Amino acid sequence: MNARANLPHKNRKGADITLKEYGTLCRNPAGAAYGYQCIDESVFDRLERFILENRADGKGTEALELMTVASRKGIGKIISAKNYVGVIAMAEGTRIEILPKVYTGNVEISMLETKRIFLHMLKTIGDIPGKVFRHTDLDAGKNHILDLFIRMFIDEAVILVKRGLKSDYREHRDNETFYKGKLRFAEHIKHNAAHKERFYIEFDEFNVDRPENRLVKTTIELLKKMSRSPGNRKDLHILSAAFDQVEISEQPEKDWAGISLDRTTQEYRTLLEWCRLFLSGLSFTPFKGENKAYALLFPMEKIYERYVAKQLKKRLSHPDIRVKTQDRTHRLFQTPARFQLKPDIVAQGPAGVAVLDTKWKILSQVKDYGISQADMYQAYAYGKKYGAGRVYLLYPGVPRVSELEPPIVYDSGDGVEVRVVFLDLGLRTDCVSELAEELRHLVLT
Repeated sequence: MNARANLPHKNRKGADITLKEYGTLCRNPAGAAYGYQCIDESVFDRLERFILENRADGKGTEALELMTVASRKGIGKIISAKNYVGVIAMAEGTRIEILPKVYTGNVEISMLETKRIFLHMLKTIGDIPGKVFRHTDLDAGKNHILDLFIRMFIDEAVILVKRGLKSDYREHRDNETFYKGKLRFAEHIKHNAAHKERFYIEFDEFNVDRPENRLVKTTIELLKKMSRSPGNRKDLHILSAAFDQVEISEQPEKDWAGISLDRTTQEYRTLLEWCRLFLSGLSFTPFKGENKAYALLFPMEKIYERYVAKQLKKRLSHPDIRVKTQDRTHRLFQTPARFQLKPDIVAQGPAGVAVLDTKWKILSQVKDYGISQADMYQAYAYGKKYGAGRVYLLYPGVPRVSELEPPIVYDSGDGVEVRVVFLDLGLRTDCVSELAEELRHLVLT
């Protein structure tokens, strides 16, 4: 019997593939023995080229930050995800969904619950417009993340269409068979010397072809190509018809600059946030290349940092407590002023200051739990410069390490105490409750 007969089949082209941070893809079925996911060779090759093409994309994001291409003896080439999460959509239809690695207690959370936690984090930090999160996230198990995002855009666009697209005056200048507005005499003589029935005119026309609508129309047309959901595709075609009198944006940057969100166009605000995400990538990262792959990727350390900050700000709401994020009050040296310090969170009250830095890293039971020396140097500098009674390093919870007793505490002997705290993201809104109570007591009493 063929030894390869019992190995799992490769993912076919056009399939949806889900893996977690640091998960690995290969094109050799033997990789399954190492926990790798095997994908179609042509898809693997396209993904590899996509990564290499974006090695120097001019946005400060290199290929090795997104995924790594390596080789393993007996397996051949492998591609491993790093700490970027989201979606990569390949031209031939394959979509690779990358989720964060999240634990609760000693258990790694399932793919379904991880997806829900991930969407909850995005909603909390505001990169995904929050008010359109209704019941869509409850269907995370049945839907691909990309389809969920597209559905949220559609829901918001439908609301706009029902209210009616805003119109505006736009200059119209052309050679027409009717007379209206102002005659452009020079152009009229040039074009109509032999055409007495025509007039080269200029006038202001009131129509829906304005910057906001062009950006929405452009997003609709993009998503029609990207969506795999029959329901989404149907609704996108219906929306496209509603924008029939609107042109595709030929100069998106110019249209973004031409947007005016006043009281008459407030209903566009959330929808345009979606457009910006899909078209220009404030939090998403769109990549291009010969393979025409499209990636919507988030740096997980940034999501974690902002999620924790939002949760703590909410929990520490108090008239005598001031919470600042990415504070830039101090530099490491004053003369000359060099090396800016920028802790993630600073909580200050009448009784003192606490400094907190988030670290999206998986610690382990090795020497000093794998905490980097650079992180400790940084924490010490924060303690000294801010006069902080305590500095916290906030890591995501991991099996065994996060349940160690007593808590992990480092005391410098000269006034700086660094505490390592693990946050159980599986608890969602409760993941910072104990920490918030400790901080409240520290800075208030």
